Amino acid sequence: MPKRKAAIAVGGVAALGAAALLLPNANASQDGASADAAGAPRTMKATDASDLAAQLQKALGDAFAGSYYDSGKQQLVVNLVSGDDNLIVQAKKAGAVVRQVENSTSELKAAAKTLKTKATIPGTSWAVDPRTNKIQVTADSTVTGAKWNRLESTVQGLGSNMATIKKSAGAFKTFVSGGDAIFSQVQGGNVRCSLGFNVKASDGSPAFLTAGHCGVAAKDWSDSQNGQPIATVDQATFPGQGDFSLVKYNDANTQAPSEVNTGNGQTVQIKQAVDATVGTTVFRMGSTTGLHDGQVTGLDATVNFQSETDPNGVDTVTGLIQTNVCAEAGDSGGSLFTQDGGAVGLTSGGSGDCTNGGETFFQPVTTALQATGATLGDAGAGAGDQAGAGAGDQSGAGAGDQQAGGDAVGGGDQSGATADPSATATDPSGTGDQSGTGDATGTGDQSGTGDATGTGDQSGTGDATGTGDQSGTGAGDGSSVTQSH
Repeated sequence: MPKRKAAIAVGGVAALGAAALLLPNANASQDGASADAAGAPRTMKATDASDLAAQLQKALGDAFAGSYYDSGKQQLVVNLVSGDDNLIVQAKKAGAVVRQVENSTSELKAAAKTLKTKATIPGTSWAVDPRTNKIQVTADSTVTGAKWNRLESTVQGLGSNMATIKKSAGAFKTFVSGGDAIFSQVQGGNVRCSLGFNVKASDGSPAFLTAGHCGVAAKDWSDSQNGQPIATVDQATFPGQGDFSLVKYNDANTQAPSEVNTGNGQTVQIKQAVDATVGTTVFRMGSTTGLHDGQVTGLDATVNFQSETDPNGVDTVTGLIQTNVCAEAGDSGGSLFTQDGGAVGLTSGGSGDCTNGGETFFQPVTTALQATGATLGDAGAGAGDQAGAGAGDQSGAGAGDQQAGGDAVGGGDQSGATADPSATATDPSGTGDQSGTGDATGTGDQSGTGDATGTGDQSGTGDATGTGDQSGTGAGDGSSVTQSH
């Protein structure tokens, strides 16, 4: 394979019906908006709130019972189970709002362990909700009859103030597809996923993160539906303690800028990995549904997916982020990020769609980086020196018929995108002149459930088909068409 100089951006090639508004002034610092009185709650950005929460968790020890971000007041709310005035003063001096609660972190973890032992049922999930100081248990539409009775009985056995339960209209499934689309050819057809974030592997080579269920479904990935592989899975975890894959580009000279392609020639430069905080507004980019926003609603979520390889099996994944951001088949592996450039998560799965809503779960990026030894940042040559067509040459084709003759890569070459300007507003990584040799883009990791979808950085030589022609069927149905995850 010839050496390539591809400008590969992450995120979705097709930003259809994007409801999220990434405002040009999103990066304006709010640090100066501190309260007048010493010790009074201060306003802060979501990323700063996440940092402060981590610091207070260490400082407050067992008294710390979770925290969340009040996006309306732009304040961090910290739960304390101790009545120790010194700890309360310490948290307040740090700028947090302090709330005394009943359930400790250890008690909530013990309750989650009971759920795992007694209620690991396909179509169920649970996550800690610090706003209620309880565990939020969710059952999808498949949990009925004896299964529902078993789940309800287990929740009731935890105590009236420990957990709540609700029904979801959809069914939990992995979303293979999203971000910039990536493809792999397997027996029975193609699989498709979304690229999450470009990274640098521990050996210094360019790579990207995507969903683990994509990585266990297929090893070699292409940037076009029937193209030659351009990346190979190095590590993949699914099910178990996470849903993430590290996929290395085959060409060590591949340029893989640290940015998310949000559509309409806009990108968000990814500056750092950040931990999710409940209440934070987040944005998801996927190759199927484009750009959507919502809020983090739970942490340390456990999701019990129905196994697609064993009719009687369960694929349990732990340590996920729960949100109300919508997603659909083909969005798996896609980017979850903050408006100011924080990498938060990788799309795993959930219920519902972008018409009716639902729950969507994400693999924390911080955990994936730690497990794989990868680091965020431009892999290979810098994004700013990429030559090629500028944003102005983008094809006007919609996602359903996207076949731009140039590379559908980089922040400036998304065709048919309708997303609003990204947080970086202008052109943080040279997106205006990104192009490549026509074959560069990131590969994605297909879902292990057999319904892997492609990520959204498809470039190619004009054969990178758009999301509209991808089948939403999973691998398990024996379809010979593209299987979206």
